[in-house]
Amino acid sequence: MTNQEQPVSEFKSKSGLKRIVSALGYSIAGFKTAWKGEHAFRQELFVVVIATIAALLLPVSALQKLLLIGVFVLVLIVELLNSAIEAVVDRVSLERNPLSKNAKDFGSAAVMLALFLAGATWLVILWPLFIDG
Repeated sequence: MTNQEQPVSEFKSKSGLKRIVSALGYSIAGFKTAWKGEHAFRQELFVVVIATIAALLLPVSALQKLLLIGVFVLVLIVELLNSAIEAVVDRVSLERNPLSKNAKDFGSAAVMLALFLAGATWLVILWPLFIDG
């Protein structure tokens, strides 16, 4: 290996269609694991389902519907990333460590910010419907 070559993990995926099929399988496995083991993910998914139904029924533009649904999908994305961080930290060590705490707290803060963004988006879009209208 020359100095320019990067080491490649033995777990690195294949190329072409096989890679796409494998990636889909890994994604489905990730959703199943999140559903089974992450209470916050299940709670947030429930909110996403309710919010999606509500957004589709609201008298707002298609773009606004997309934003109302999209911000809650973003919450799910951030929650999955937070869960991944927590899993890696726990895999490395279950001992209490300030750096491990920081990593987990940063992930939690990211979820909180995503939830604030979702709430603010819903407020801004719905305010004219219920207050001004």
